[in-house]
Amino acid sequence: MLVFFRNNREIGMTKHYTIRPAMVAATLLCASASASAGGLLLYEIGTDDVGLASAGYSARAQDASTVLTNPAGMSRLEGTQTLVGAQLLYGDLSLSEDHDPSRPAFHASGGDGGNPIGWFPAGSAFITHNVSDNVTLGMGMAGNFGLSVDYDKDWAGRYYGQEATLMGISLLPSASFKVNDKLSLGAGVNAMYGIMEMKTAVNNVLPAFSDGRMKYKDETWGIGGNLGLMYEFSPATRFGLTYNSQVNLNFEGRVKFSGIAPGLNTVLNDRGLQNAKTKIDINVPQGVMASLFTQVNSDWAVLGSLGWQDWSKFGMVEMSIDSSAPKSTTTNLDFKDTWHAALGAQYRFKPDWLLNFGMSYDSAFQKSSEVVTPLLPTNEGWRFGVGVDNQVNKSFSWGVAGEYIYGGTQDVHKDSKLPVSGPLGIGGGRGDLNGSYNNEQMFFISANAKWAF
Repeated sequence: MLVFFRNNREIGMTKHYTIRPAMVAATLLCASASASAGGLLLYEIGTDDVGLASAGYSARAQDASTVLTNPAGMSRLEGTQTLVGAQLLYGDLSLSEDHDPSRPAFHASGGDGGNPIGWFPAGSAFITHNVSDNVTLGMGMAGNFGLSVDYDKDWAGRYYGQEATLMGISLLPSASFKVNDKLSLGAGVNAMYGIMEMKTAVNNVLPAFSDGRMKYKDETWGIGGNLGLMYEFSPATRFGLTYNSQVNLNFEGRVKFSGIAPGLNTVLNDRGLQNAKTKIDINVPQGVMASLFTQVNSDWAVLGSLGWQDWSKFGMVEMSIDSSAPKSTTTNLDFKDTWHAALGAQYRFKPDWLLNFGMSYDSAFQKSSEVVTPLLPTNEGWRFGVGVDNQVNKSFSWGVAGEYIYGGTQDVHKDSKLPVSGPLGIGGGRGDLNGSYNNEQMFFISANAKWAF
């Protein structure tokens, strides 16, 4: 979960005294979440897709989670089916600093921030019901977009951000129509409830004052749509195609400052920025996923997926201040579109036991170390998953899965134009922040239960 927004307005007492607050967003799930390498949209929501590393995402349609992955797949489910999933994520992403010793005045005091991800719970719930032979209705609740980070309060990059969270929890009323024995179509509404919250330190510069703090928080709704197609070439082979539309989350909260030095506080008041209403528009990107499922024999099935997400449009953030001196800016985060590929298999090693395993790759959405921010310390990623399903009886089954994501190394290069502090209170910069997140890793552990009636 987690997106980074930088306020490119400079607020200052003089040309030497500036604050550049960092704005953020991050994580999603049914309760809370964390970022995933290869963009901010997660495939992990406590279902069998964790063990498959998302292979066959739009074509599997073996349980009620197809409400999210491909609403057309609901036509394959009989009667009434439900799924409840839960999972834990652990992230291991720590910044290794490498500051320039020739610029000591441009380096803020403090450590490397610790591990900003840690443990996060997540979950989902789905239900489908056959209304007739050709029509199936479904409902789901899941969170699959976002990021959350929480650094040590006094770390060296605190002027870029301390805490950031964005949750996007989706309600998914859906329907499918079976056109004939081979073709099914599906559609759903994605009603996303977004929550953005960020905290960042403010450099008061003067030695007599410790850091101040800026906070931003708001909640909003966004509406999008999901379209799906499922075509069965034969009883053993099917193709799934899903389109997820863009969802616009228009936040409009108030920026609140605390612990601000008197001189700077006067400037904030004069510019109408104390408790100012700030509008931030986020575009949760549209995407397309195509998947194939084929049952090779009674024991083995092979699954694959190819996908695309439109992250290049996400970076346009419009921010406006509603005050006596209105100002407006637009910041382009300059992300790029991402591609996804996955391959996996299922092996029935006993009549009531199914083994899932798979791997996938998501391309990078941040172009360079100048773009990568400590509030969004992920980029490309390799996924490796494994899990099992146990069919207890005709009406109940359960599954567990684990997944490992390797994100490689992400470099961060942020140079301050002003020193952090200097003689007579001259300064106010955020400081240089250079280094790398080496060998980024994330781990998912998930479990789910399924009922059929």
